[in-house]
Amino acid sequence: MQPAPILKPCDLRCSPVKKGIQTMKNMSQVRNPSINKPVKLTGALLAIGVILVAANMRASLTAIGPLIGTIQADTGLSGVLVGLLTTLPLIAFAVLSPIAPSIANRFGAENTLFASLLILIVGTVLRSLPSTFTLFTGTVLIGLAIAICNVLLPGLIKRHFPNSVGLMTGLYTMSMNLWASLASGISIPMAVGLGLGWRGALVIWTSISILAAIVWLPQLRSHHQEREEAQESHKGTMWKSALAWQVTLFMGLQSLAFYVTITWLPEIVQDRGYSPTAAGWMLSLMQLFSLPTSFIMPLLAGRRRSQRSFVIITFCFSLIGYLGLFVGGAALLPLWVAFIGLGGGASISLALVFIALRTRNSQQTARLSGMSQSIGYLLAAVGPSLIGWLHDWSGSWTPPLLVLLTSVVVLFIVGLGASRDAYVEQESRSSTI
Repeated sequence: MQPAPILKPCDLRCSPVKKGIQTMKNMSQVRNPSINKPVKLTGALLAIGVILVAANMRASLTAIGPLIGTIQADTGLSGVLVGLLTTLPLIAFAVLSPIAPSIANRFGAENTLFASLLILIVGTVLRSLPSTFTLFTGTVLIGLAIAICNVLLPGLIKRHFPNSVGLMTGLYTMSMNLWASLASGISIPMAVGLGLGWRGALVIWTSISILAAIVWLPQLRSHHQEREEAQESHKGTMWKSALAWQVTLFMGLQSLAFYVTITWLPEIVQDRGYSPTAAGWMLSLMQLFSLPTSFIMPLLAGRRRSQRSFVIITFCFSLIGYLGLFVGGAALLPLWVAFIGLGGGASISLALVFIALRTRNSQQTARLSGMSQSIGYLLAAVGPSLIGWLHDWSGSWTPPLLVLLTSVVVLFIVGLGASRDAYVEQESRSSTI
């Protein structure tokens, strides 16, 4: 009897048994296409989660604006103190934005975003309780929570949707603006028409936060910290990059224009002969017209290496709107407000696109987001008070509107720099050589 042949590794790899096993594996994968579905489902669920998180990033802020007078009458707060209800969140944005990336690197961006949603829920509830202390404490917590979302979402999109940055930025910006417009438009009807009072009209927005937190739960199982990227990102040099400062100033100036406009546009409109109710609807009109550009602009701009043409279009929208508001009469006021909305939607979406496109990885994106939003919201916090002081000093809206027109021109100039095809990492390294 001859001994059984010894199979060599190459014989085993090429044997019919091996081929049969491999064929069975392939057939099982064909028969079970659901193997790949969890990946697709997770991506879709993450996209929905991003959109829902974005829905919470402005609604709590714009809902309180129309109710300021009611809150002041009910609580007896002075004008300065009641004004803090809109200013404190912006200060919180400026303070927390630079350190939000470090928090995310320690605990994971997904976990940090989930925690921010929980803080937002607690803050919204506290703000609605019958106490001045909880009113302001809740307001600060709301600002801290939204600051984290502001900073981390661009980096999250950069990491999970690298080939769809424009689309995802457009979707979450549109969601943010849509819910902001809705919140400012229905606050008074809910407080007065439905008899909820101002506290009920504010606390109802926790429903969106709770929904976002529930949808976000699956993301907690697979958070990313990306420590290696963080070590390679040259942390200390971001602030030395001219491109980073151009992106930062673009974010800051568009934030300044937006918050000044939502604060004082109703007053300007009333001085042109419109009723308070009509003035409130003008504010909603502005935010409504920001929706198409906030979605379309990043979708188109994300496909180009340079976005200078989109900066020019944005400048034209804003210039026409504010120039019309400066020289125009009451009859065409809705038209000028619509152009301001178009320019505002385009500018915020471009600012967010710049943060993603001018960086190479999600860690850089988060740090540039923190830098730009820290400076941006610092300007936004100072802007409304400065414009109010200018109006009180001059007794006219001419100086404030001239400041806004000047900011639009400077926004255009820095936008041309921020839109060029380059990365902040390149400039950061060259500045240290």
